[in-house]
Amino acid sequence: MTRLVNRDRSLEELEHDRWSVPSGGETRLMATVRELRGKPTGGLTVEDMRLLIGQNVGLAHLLPLAVEILRTDPLAEGDMYEGDLPAAVLTSSAEVWSESPHSSRRSA
Repeated sequence: MTRLVNRDRSLEELEHDRWSVPSGGETRLMATVRELRGKPTGGLTVEDMRLLIGQNVGLAHLLPLAVEILRTDPLAEGDMYEGDLPAAVLTSSAEVWSESPHSSRRSA
């Protein structure tokens, strides 16, 4: 069974964690990640998911959504190259897969 994700809620809401801007500033990448964490998960694009998953952010919530996309489009792509979403998924933190092994299996 695939984990259900409330697509109306953001990662900030789902994880009960709002990131603040560091006092020394932040890189463009981290500013983008912080901004995307405030967007409802149902509104995230393939590129948004690729970027977040590639940074190992929100994996417990985003991997089930990414797997859902990959079932219909195994070479789903964001802005980098064809297949960049599955590449991000395959190189994501292994711990999340062991915590949610059902995400990697297709339910009958």
